Amino acid sequence: MKLFLIMNPKNRIKLLETFENSFPNRDYLIIHKANEFTSVCPKTGQPDFGVITIKYIANKKCVELKSLKFYLQSFRNDGIFYENVINTILDELVSVLKPRWMEITGEFSVRGGLQSVIVATFSGRKS
Repeated sequence: MKLFLIMNPKNRIKLLETFENSFPNRDYLIIHKANEFTSVCPKTGQPDFGVITIKYIANKKCVELKSLKFYLQSFRNDGIFYENVINTILDELVSVLKPRWMEITGEFSVRGGLQSVIVATFSGRKS
Protein backbone atom coordinates (compact mmCIF):
# COMPACT_ATOMS: atom_id res chain seq x y z
CA MET A 1 0.00 0.00 0.00
CA LYS A 2 1.37 3.39 -1.00
CA LEU A 3 1.01 6.47 1.14
CA PHE A 4 0.89 9.93 -0.35
CA LEU A 5 1.37 13.26 1.31
CA ILE A 6 -1.33 15.77 0.56
CA MET A 7 -0.30 19.38 0.92
CA ASN A 8 -1.89 21.11 3.89
CA PRO A 9 -4.74 23.25 2.47
CA LYS A 10 -3.69 26.23 4.57
CA ASN A 11 -0.25 26.13 2.92
CA ARG A 12 -1.72 25.60 -0.55
CA ILE A 13 -4.12 28.54 -0.20
CA LYS A 14 -1.20 30.77 0.80
CA LEU A 15 0.18 30.30 -2.71
CA LEU A 16 -2.77 32.21 -4.19
CA GLU A 17 -2.36 35.94 -4.72
CA THR A 18 -5.08 38.34 -5.81
CA PHE A 19 -5.47 41.82 -7.22
CA GLU A 20 -8.39 44.24 -7.16
CA ASN A 21 -11.02 43.86 -9.87
CA SER A 22 -11.02 47.15 -11.82
CA PHE A 23 -14.62 46.57 -12.94
CA PRO A 24 -16.47 45.27 -9.85
CA ASN A 25 -19.85 46.57 -11.04
CA ARG A 26 -19.73 44.63 -14.30
CA ASP A 27 -20.34 40.92 -14.77
CA TYR A 28 -17.69 39.60 -17.15
CA LEU A 29 -16.41 36.08 -17.55
CA ILE A 30 -12.78 35.24 -16.78
CA ILE A 31 -11.50 31.91 -18.12
CA HIS A 32 -8.15 30.34 -17.23
CA LYS A 33 -7.11 26.99 -18.70
CA ALA A 34 -4.25 24.86 -17.34
CA ASN A 35 -3.38 22.27 -19.98
CA GLU A 36 -0.69 20.43 -18.01
CA PHE A 37 -2.33 19.59 -14.68
CA THR A 38 -0.94 16.57 -12.86
CA SER A 39 -1.71 14.72 -9.66
CA VAL A 40 -1.35 11.11 -8.51
CA CYS A 41 -3.99 8.37 -8.39
CA PRO A 42 -4.33 7.45 -4.70
CA LYS A 43 -5.23 3.87 -5.64
CA THR A 44 -2.46 3.00 -8.11
CA GLY A 45 0.21 5.62 -7.49
CA GLN A 46 0.23 6.36 -11.21
CA PRO A 47 0.29 9.97 -12.46
CA ASP A 48 -2.97 11.53 -13.58
CA PHE A 49 -3.00 14.17 -16.29
CA GLY A 50 -5.71 16.61 -17.14
CA VAL A 51 -6.85 20.00 -18.29
CA ILE A 52 -8.30 22.26 -15.61
CA THR A 53 -10.56 25.10 -16.73
CA ILE A 54 -11.43 27.82 -14.24
CA LYS A 55 -14.31 30.14 -15.16
CA TYR A 56 -15.52 32.88 -12.87
CA ILE A 57 -17.29 36.19 -12.55
CA ALA A 58 -15.17 38.25 -10.20
CA ASN A 59 -16.53 40.27 -7.36
CA LYS A 60 -13.82 42.44 -5.77
CA LYS A 61 -10.78 40.25 -6.43
CA CYS A 62 -9.14 38.43 -9.35
CA VAL A 63 -6.52 35.70 -9.11
CA GLU A 64 -2.96 36.51 -10.15
CA LEU A 65 -1.84 34.02 -12.81
CA LYS A 66 1.67 33.15 -11.66
CA SER A 67 0.35 32.30 -8.21
CA LEU A 68 -2.46 30.24 -9.80
CA LYS A 69 0.14 28.28 -11.76
CA PHE A 70 2.12 27.49 -8.59
CA TYR A 71 -1.10 26.64 -6.76
CA LEU A 72 -2.14 24.12 -9.43
CA GLN A 73 1.38 22.66 -9.52
CA SER A 74 1.10 22.01 -5.77
CA PHE A 75 -1.23 19.07 -6.57
CA ARG A 76 1.54 17.34 -8.56
CA ASN A 77 2.52 14.86 -5.83
CA ASP A 78 -0.86 14.58 -4.11
CA GLY A 79 -2.63 11.23 -4.08
CA ILE A 80 -6.12 12.55 -4.76
CA PHE A 81 -9.20 11.43 -6.70
CA TYR A 82 -10.43 13.55 -9.63
CA GLU A 83 -13.61 14.55 -7.79
CA ASN A 84 -11.60 15.72 -4.79
CA VAL A 85 -9.20 17.71 -6.98
CA ILE A 86 -11.98 19.70 -8.64
CA ASN A 87 -14.01 20.31 -5.50
CA THR A 88 -10.89 21.29 -3.54
CA ILE A 89 -9.85 23.80 -6.21
CA LEU A 90 -13.37 25.24 -6.22
CA ASP A 91 -13.57 25.50 -2.43
CA GLU A 92 -10.13 27.08 -2.09
CA LEU A 93 -10.55 29.58 -4.92
CA VAL A 94 -14.00 30.58 -3.66
CA SER A 95 -12.61 31.13 -0.16
CA VAL A 96 -9.86 33.43 -1.49
CA LEU A 97 -11.68 35.27 -4.29
CA LYS A 98 -15.29 35.30 -3.07
CA PRO A 99 -16.54 35.44 -6.67
CA ARG A 100 -20.09 36.04 -7.83
CA TRP A 101 -19.97 32.75 -9.73
CA MET A 102 -17.33 30.10 -10.43
CA GLU A 103 -17.07 26.82 -12.32
CA ILE A 104 -14.13 24.42 -12.29
CA THR A 105 -13.91 21.71 -14.94
CA GLY A 106 -11.37 18.89 -14.98
CA GLU A 107 -10.98 16.91 -18.21
CA PHE A 108 -8.72 14.03 -17.29
CA SER A 109 -6.78 11.86 -19.73
CA VAL A 110 -8.11 8.48 -20.72
CA ARG A 111 -7.16 5.71 -18.31
CA GLY A 112 -8.30 2.13 -18.76
CA GLY A 113 -10.50 3.17 -21.69
CA LEU A 114 -12.43 5.75 -19.62
CA GLN A 115 -12.24 9.50 -19.75
CA SER A 116 -13.53 11.48 -16.79
CA VAL A 117 -14.85 15.02 -16.83
CA ILE A 118 -15.68 16.57 -13.46
CA VAL A 119 -17.53 19.90 -13.15
CA ALA A 120 -18.18 21.75 -9.89
CA THR A 121 -20.00 25.07 -9.66
CA PHE A 122 -20.42 27.82 -7.08
CA SER A 123 -23.05 30.49 -7.43
CA GLY A 124 -23.12 32.91 -4.66
CA ARG A 125 -22.59 36.26 -3.25
CA LYS A 126 -23.14 39.63 -4.83
CA SER A 127 -21.68 42.53 -2.94
